[in-house]
Amino acid sequence: MRILIIEDEQKTYTYLSTGLSEQGFVVDVAKTGEDGLHLALHSDYDVVILDIMLPERDGWSVLANLRGQGRQTPVLVLTARDAVSDRVKGFNLGADDYLVKPFAFSELVARLQNILRRAPTRPNPIISLAGLELDISRQRATREGKKLELTAMEFRLLSLLARRAGQVLSRTYIAEQVWDMNFDFDSNVVDVHIRRLRAKVDDPFPSRLIQTVRGVGYVLEQPSE
Repeated sequence: MRILIIEDEQKTYTYLSTGLSEQGFVVDVAKTGEDGLHLALHSDYDVVILDIMLPERDGWSVLANLRGQGRQTPVLVLTARDAVSDRVKGFNLGADDYLVKPFAFSELVARLQNILRRAPTRPNPIISLAGLELDISRQRATREGKKLELTAMEFRLLSLLARRAGQVLSRTYIAEQVWDMNFDFDSNVVDVHIRRLRAKVDDPFPSRLIQTVRGVGYVLEQPSE
């Protein structure tokens, strides 16, 4: 299951991302309303966790735009705003649930599970590219029919590259999404993990899928003929 967290407070999104990843969810984080709306409109998520007080575009606007453009992705509003009028506004705009900060993580998970039970059943998400296949829900990857023995972190990194196939991802973006950390330019953690991933995904096969864009970052793409 894929979850998008739209939240600008680092302590909160790190806590949520770490906890939900441990629960088996694949998690993306957007730190502004604009970035969150873009991801929610152009990617496929099972649930969106949405804060209200956001930079660039507030949560009300994100929710209104999602519903206005026909996207019915379930939305859990997670906010410090606890007035009855705010709750009513959230539900009127199309929120599926509303949880007030501070919150208990166990209650958040229970509410997410309830939302997912109510949502229409969807086929297990499979990402395929040039012989590479990722079964997101089962956390399995194969290439040319051969199972890739990946660690949980390697699968998370590969799934990020696969979901953004054809897009060059900066080291900063990768570090934020995979490790929930602010990128330290003195650290080579991204490069080290990319090398380890390539050893399993690319080295045993005749063509490379993980490409380096010098000075920018990495991209997963089908090799040119």
